[in-house]
Amino acid sequence: MRMLVVTAAVIEEQGKYLITQRKKNAHQGLKWEFPGGKVESGESPETCLVREIKEELNVHIEAGEIFKVVSHNYEDKQVILLCYKCKIIEGNVCPIECEDYKWVTPEKMSGFQFAPADIPVVEALQLGE
Repeated sequence: MRMLVVTAAVIEEQGKYLITQRKKNAHQGLKWEFPGGKVESGESPETCLVREIKEELNVHIEAGEIFKVVSHNYEDKQVILLCYKCKIIEGNVCPIECEDYKWVTPEKMSGFQFAPADIPVVEALQLGE
């Protein structure tokens, strides 16, 4: 089983968190997640996260401290998800590499179908961690 290191941005503004919907034809298509992507060879997780958010949403972020680390086994791969607290420094969110985005409170996240690796992050936010 191959292992992937993936980053995710936990971006909060006024009590709401940014979530994005995966492209229809992607792995876990149309499920919701915290935006981010795969760490490339020679790239730090923080650099990856800044790059991915710029590519996916056309905003520049600052990656802060680690919020949560999740290990999840899909059928064909293991994903290590590094979730960072982040803030938008510049730009307005524009869904370039995702189907949609929303700003939601932790309480309302239960109404969205999240990718399995993101569910522990939702639960942590709902518990106020």
